[in-house]
Amino acid sequence: MPLRPYKDALILNVDDSDGARYAKSRILIRAGLKVIEASNGEDALARARSESPILILLDVKLPDINGFEVCRRLKEDPATQAILILQTSASFIGAADKIRALDGGADNYLVEPIEPDELIANVKALLRLGQVERELREVDRRKDEFLATLAHELRNPLGPIRTALQLLRRLDPDVPPAQENARNTIQRHTDHLVRLVDDLLDVARISQGKISLRHEAVDLHSVVNNAIETSTPFIENKGHRLTVTFPDEQPVEVCGDQVRLSQILANLLLNAAKFTSPGGDISLSVTVHEQSVYIRVSDNGIGIEPESVNIIFDLFSQNGHLHGQVQDGLGIGLSLVKTLVELHGGSVKATSEGLGLGSTFEIVLPLIASTAASSVCLDTATNKQKVSSVLPIKKILIVDDNADAADMLAELLTLTGHNVQTAYTGMQALDVTAQFGPEIIFLDIGLPDLSGYEVATRLRALPNAQAFTLIALTGYGQDHDRQNALASGFDDHFAKPVDFEKLSALGLSV
Repeated sequence: MPLRPYKDALILNVDDSDGARYAKSRILIRAGLKVIEASNGEDALARARSESPILILLDVKLPDINGFEVCRRLKEDPATQAILILQTSASFIGAADKIRALDGGADNYLVEPIEPDELIANVKALLRLGQVERELREVDRRKDEFLATLAHELRNPLGPIRTALQLLRRLDPDVPPAQENARNTIQRHTDHLVRLVDDLLDVARISQGKISLRHEAVDLHSVVNNAIETSTPFIENKGHRLTVTFPDEQPVEVCGDQVRLSQILANLLLNAAKFTSPGGDISLSVTVHEQSVYIRVSDNGIGIEPESVNIIFDLFSQNGHLHGQVQDGLGIGLSLVKTLVELHGGSVKATSEGLGLGSTFEIVLPLIASTAASSVCLDTATNKQKVSSVLPIKKILIVDDNADAADMLAELLTLTGHNVQTAYTGMQALDVTAQFGPEIIFLDIGLPDLSGYEVATRLRALPNAQAFTLIALTGYGQDHDRQNALASGFDDHFAKPVDFEKLSALGLSV
């Protein structure tokens, strides 16, 4: 949608005084602006929602709702919060009144009587500001679309690569060391690419405030073990020594998302390994003090310059590089760490004595403080466990227009004893489902003839719709993609490349 220049901007003028309202409207109209009016707070709220003005000239003293309250409601409503508000008043003229207005969300505050030139100058200044904000929102929207498209295009080739590698391990488990080393290299770099794609999507989620957590009672032993498992190949590849210390008391529990907590620690361990010269020392320690748990990841690596300590967690920050050295990565990992830790109610900080003297990252998280809180988290964990308990599936249909992806996954599942068929279009999927009677269907969203959502809707209309589990297996992995899939009749949503642990949860051991 093209952005409107300020001369075409729609202004809502809100004032209960007919004379004052008329005078301000005339000034604005003479300046070439379009004006609509309201004489009370309720009308102002209604017209703001229905007419979507760019700016509201809002008097404070109204007969039903005062302008401060109108402003607050407008800024709290997602449909109107982007509207600029210029509050005016002839009665509330003190500094405290202006502060109250600005704290309540107003973009500026003028005391009446207002000179015509002053009113026009302030309106035009706010409209220029609004123009910039709208342009930035448009850039942000395009960025998110680009990241989603990029992630999708990267996921598509990663799927068959990961599946083909797993198939090779199944077909020929005992190979010479050189061949196994080559497989491990492919696996390591494929996993690294998958992490980068996931990080790209998390950037979009962070900017939109859409990262959500699945809270449960989490034992930090399992979190640490998962993080070590993820980071060990990289740590060992660089010849580092990893030391882990844990408190004697068992268990150490926090209320949070186990996957995200493991991601936090894995990112810190990978970061330590990346910025430590080969053969270095890395330590991970967990200590408990009062109602908090302290997790420290330390290394004897390149350290951090004093001026960089405060910006090390900024998005896309690449601080910490030695001059003349280039490290891989997007500068996203530590920003994700900070965001995820804060979503868990904790804090994180970095310390270093300087370049060449190593660094320490310390996370502080609240322990589960009461039996009631522990019960809530345990209930969540129990429910999640029940949902994941699915009987083994034997008849499987894979639908994907990427023949390599479909065929590789089909061969892998066939090798493990399942009866698998493939389809490469939406219409083929409908025909095969009717004839084959699958118990589980993996369905891609981007098909050449019908969208996966439309295929899902048609599948759910079949007489045997309750006989199969429908899984979206797609390169589109954002939260709204998952919601669209569930709304179209899918039972679950898997992002490419397929996570073999998720297949195991369905009874498909690979």
